[in-house]
Amino acid sequence: PVHLGSMGESIKTVIRERADDTDGIRPGDAYILNAPYNGGTHLPDVTIIKPVFADLGPLLFYVASRGHHADIGGKTPGSAPADSTTIEEEGVVIDNFKLVENDRFREKEIHGLLTGGRWPARNPRMNIADFKAQLAACEKGARELNALAAHYGIDTVHAYMRHVQDNAEQSVRRVLGVLRDGQFSYAMDDGARIQVAIRVDQKRREAVVDFTGTSKQHPGNFNAPSAVVRAAVLYVFRCLVDDDIPLNEGCLKPMRIIIPEGSMINPQYPAAVIAGNVETSQYLVDTLFGALQTAAASQGTMNNFIWGNDDLQYYETVCGGAGATPDADGADAVHTHMTNTRLTDPEVLEWRFPVLLESFCIRRGSGGAGRHRGGDGAVRRIKFLQNVTANILSGHRVVPPYGLAGGQPGATGGNRVEHPDGRVTRVPGVARVELREGDVFVIETPGGGGFGAAEQ
Repeated sequence: PVHLGSMGESIKTVIRERADDTDGIRPGDAYILNAPYNGGTHLPDVTIIKPVFADLGPLLFYVASRGHHADIGGKTPGSAPADSTTIEEEGVVIDNFKLVENDRFREKEIHGLLTGGRWPARNPRMNIADFKAQLAACEKGARELNALAAHYGIDTVHAYMRHVQDNAEQSVRRVLGVLRDGQFSYAMDDGARIQVAIRVDQKRREAVVDFTGTSKQHPGNFNAPSAVVRAAVLYVFRCLVDDDIPLNEGCLKPMRIIIPEGSMINPQYPAAVIAGNVETSQYLVDTLFGALQTAAASQGTMNNFIWGNDDLQYYETVCGGAGATPDADGADAVHTHMTNTRLTDPEVLEWRFPVLLESFCIRRGSGGAGRHRGGDGAVRRIKFLQNVTANILSGHRVVPPYGLAGGQPGATGGNRVEHPDGRVTRVPGVARVELREGDVFVIETPGGGGFGAAEQ
């Protein structure tokens, strides 16, 4: 959801900045960006945008593909330094670059961009191979759209695209017709705070989502660009719709979102943002659900574990407990809300990388008690067979995920390194660690909050 809900801002950037160029937007071109202050989220998330033209005719559509790259440069392998304070430390910034011109892939030019900075990409050949895969996805989308237009007519296709958005808008308006005002303030482990007030006009079926009161720009890297905030709002209100509708921009039409400038959810360049996309987005969602009183907090973190060296890089997120609702217990050991990603199969992980997955299990009893229990978190143990630099970006190691309506909070998570000589090193939620051969990194993920007081 954090990818899908924010991609529209990347496309809008290309339209806004390219439409008035002397070259304009032409057939056979494609553009690439990851700039967080210009439609992106964080630097490893790279978006490729391709305009779709009719044969010898007008511009009809845009298609886009976004992928999280294993490394895009920066001062640590994996492009997610736990201690970054500026965007340049996190990797190569690509700001609306023309990747394809007149059907020619500009390989030399993009290679120069990836390798020309202070902290260049460590494996530009892999980046470029992935760019080509993303372009192939865009080309497939373009062909399918043109096939639709050829079969049904462009006017019909455009009309149904409008219907999709109009239907989403009306679906959200029906939800707003029964919602009430709410507000919530949620503290992060370091004391930063997300605050929201939702003001609903039931008669007009509109709402204002106001994040005034949220902490100022974060000194570290928990700053979330405004595109991430819009994605979180879109996701939450799509969750409230009890219809099978596709995620689309129409969900946001009945709402006005107020994001205070200079806050940690609307930061100013050159603030670091790597954890804003993955961690602050999760806090945003749980803050919104808290204001709406519809679900207890889920694990509230992606438990981002990034490790590698100059030769290899790997990045995963680890599942945890889902929050309980008025009607159901939370699920155990699932990826929740803005992550929704899958882990590499253990056999593939161990085949490709110098690691041994010692165990991966449910963390029993970590979900919050209540009439409906929060879901349990997980325990993941990875043994390293060679030296690597690791970064952990995780939350709810201090502040537990909240329960609602008398439900108890979920258990906080924890990180540690178990050394071959028996020593144990506790690792904070956000940290950079040098791991040696034989070290075991252990991640215990948080449980979800409970809903309702437990029956006596």
